[in-house]
This record gives sequence, structure tokens and C-alpha cells, in this order.
Amino acid sequence: MDQMNLFAEERPQSAPLASRLRPETLDEYVGQEHLVGPGKLLRRLIEHDQISSMIFWGPPGVGKTTLARIIAHQTRAEFVEFSAVTSGIKEVKEVMNQAEKNRLMGIRTVLFTDEIHRFNRAQQDAFLPYVEKGSIILIGATTENPSFEINSALLSRCKVFILQALEEKDLVKMLHFALKSPKGLGDMMIEISEDQLGVIARFANGDARTALNTLEMVVLNSTMDPDAVIRVNDEILAQCMDRRSLLYDKSGEEHYNLISALHKSMRNSDPDAAVYWMRRMLDGGEDPLYIARRIVRFASEDVGMADSQALPLAIACYQACHFLGVPECDVHLAHAVVYMAMAPKSNALEVAALEAKQDVKNAPAEPVPLQIRNAPTKLMEEANYGKGYIYAHDTEEKIARIQCLPDALKDRQYYRPGEKGAEAEIADKLDRIRRWKAGDDGVELP
Repeated sequence: MDQMNLFAEERPQSAPLASRLRPETLDEYVGQEHLVGPGKLLRRLIEHDQISSMIFWGPPGVGKTTLARIIAHQTRAEFVEFSAVTSGIKEVKEVMNQAEKNRLMGIRTVLFTDEIHRFNRAQQDAFLPYVEKGSIILIGATTENPSFEINSALLSRCKVFILQALEEKDLVKMLHFALKSPKGLGDMMIEISEDQLGVIARFANGDARTALNTLEMVVLNSTMDPDAVIRVNDEILAQCMDRRSLLYDKSGEEHYNLISALHKSMRNSDPDAAVYWMRRMLDGGEDPLYIARRIVRFASEDVGMADSQALPLAIACYQACHFLGVPECDVHLAHAVVYMAMAPKSNALEVAALEAKQDVKNAPAEPVPLQIRNAPTKLMEEANYGKGYIYAHDTEEKIARIQCLPDALKDRQYYRPGEKGAEAEIADKLDRIRRWKAGDDGVELP
């Protein structure tokens, strides 16, 4: 059966190395042993042509599209490739209508959609009825978390397969194959050491496409000696790997993974990890002011009154980043994250704010107690506004025994200091104040 796809296209030697070496069978496929190893579920489904709707989720260059192309070669169904970047609802409906006609004739249609997360909600909804009644078997590939990017109704009808970044040994194996294969660099005499192949594999950071493209760039930029041998030296290797393109999408899941890693490293008093994750974000193109804002939040959420100098230092870091920008502000961010990591920790302010928020939401909105209301007019005085108020500065203790919370919450305690840093002293001070207000005249006030 003719298939509506470009997967059978010829791959001339002028094509990029990664394209020429794209596997066409599971036996040629490298990595993802947890999915396509002997006896594994996805391998069995592909080999027996029994696939159902599925989503391939994983970072770039780990084999999502390759798996789809392997399915294209092995399935007896009509295989249609669809691009979420160039296709709109009109094109979706045209393909769906043809798929419905195929179904009525007993022909299955497998629809592969690369970068499915780029479809908006309306476009995804257009798939749903056809997936439900079996007109199409949908295979989507995405680098984004499907939980956030795919309609829940559509996602519930798809099996999600998680593809992992390739291991260094898998990438080295693939590089060796590229050097020997006639489809790759096998017709060239190339001298490259195991150590150099290992450097390329580490640089690729689990991405097969990056590894192969880097190898090709290194070979093409190396010199050929009179014997027609291309010898790769470390200088050329370093030039071709001047900057690694780290996986980082400022609006995607990895953005939240890395800021979570930074926050939790600081919370766990790990300055080394905190500096590393901060650097990863910067090198991925993150706005330093975003990182600085998160540090400001951390200063009160996780340090708080245990070290009240944390907040002004975080504000100073933000201002320094604003004045200088990248790359100079990296040292200010390092200063701030190390300070936060080493500061005594307390989440008492965060707990207090959250508990007060819940009471405001759930408890009755009682009026302000009369004794702490302002009374700027005679009418207000006659209504007992301010009656019973004691001006704290007029007392010897500089504290007044008056109730400031509404009656329903009069004994509520939101702020409960911890025992680290300055909060140990604050805890003792607050305890004595609360006991004195409760009527214990024997307490020595601070």
C-alpha cells in the first residue's frame, strides 16, 4: 500500500550525517532499552503491528521521530505524517475525512504528528472524535510534558512512552557505527581516539543528533595528510564544541525543573549545587532578573526572620543584576545563592502567611474590634470607635493588653518562630510577650 509520508525519501551523501544514519529497523535503533529491548512492550507492539494511539515524550535527539519512521516501515496501515508547525485545522480535517473513508473500507490510518505540543487546544480537539471511534491511530512526539501540553481528553486515550536521554556508551557505539558505515563516514580514513569520541559523547548530553552533527563537523574541519588520512586533533575538537546547547526552554518544563533544583538546593544548604543550577539556567539563556526574583522570594519563604539580612541582600542582588546584566552579574547571583544556602532556615513566615490566608478565606469576615478602630469624627466616637484603646507608648512596658484579632480568632497564632539563627531569640521574646498579654505579671518582658 502506498503511504502518505516522506519516510522513504532517499538520503544522499550530501544530507547531514544524522539524517543518513537514521535507523530503519529496531535492530539498528540505539538506546531506549526499557521500551524496545527484547520482550519490551513497545517492541512487541511494533513487531506485531498492533500499535494503539500513543505519545512519545522525551528530550531532543533521543529517537522519537525515528521510532515513528520504524513504525512507518513496518505497519500495514496507511501512514500519514503531519507537522504541528505548518498544519492548521483545515489540513487536520482533510486528513481526518480521508481517514474516516479508509475506516469504512477496513483500512487503518496511522497519523504521526511531530511536535504535537505546538497544536493549540482547538486543533487537538479536532483529533479527539476520530481517535475515539478508531478512524485514526495517533502517534504524537513532544519534548514538553504531555500533562501540561496535551488536552486531558486526548491524553487519556493515548499511551505515553517516556524516552530518556541516551547514555554515553550508547552515543559512543553510535559514533563508531558512523565511522564504519557506508551510509556515514565509512568511505573516509579517519583517525580519532576513543578519548575524543568520549568527549563528543559527553558534549552531546544524551542527544544523538548533536553527537553525529558534532562528529561530522570535526571531521570536515580536520586536515587530511598526504596519505588521505584525516587526523582529528584536540584543538579542532575544542573549536567545534565551543558552546554546548543545553536543553532549556524558558517557557517549558525544564525551566521549572531547574528553578526547582536551585530552590531546593538552597533550602538544603548545598551551596555547590545551588551555584551549579544557577549557572545552568544562565547558560541556557535565562533572564538573570528572573533568577534574582526567585532568590528574593526564597529570602523570606525559607530564611525569613532566622536571618533578616537575607532579604536586603537578595534585593541588592536584583539591583546589581539590573545595573550590570549578563555576563557580569553572574558573580552577584553566585553571592546571593551561596548566602541563602548557608543562612539559617525558617519557613515560619511562609506558614504564617498561608494559615492567615486560609482563615481569611474560610472564617467569617468579622468586623475590626472597636478598640483598634480609628475615630476621626464625633459620630464615630459616639459609636464607641476606639473605646478601650491603649496607646502602647504610654505604658511602662511599651505593650498594651488589648485584643487585636477578631473574637473568633482571638487566640490564633500564625507566627511560630523556629530555633535557628536569630529566630531562637525572637521565639523567646515572643513567648514572653504572649504570656504577659495573657495576664502573667511575673514574666520579665524584653
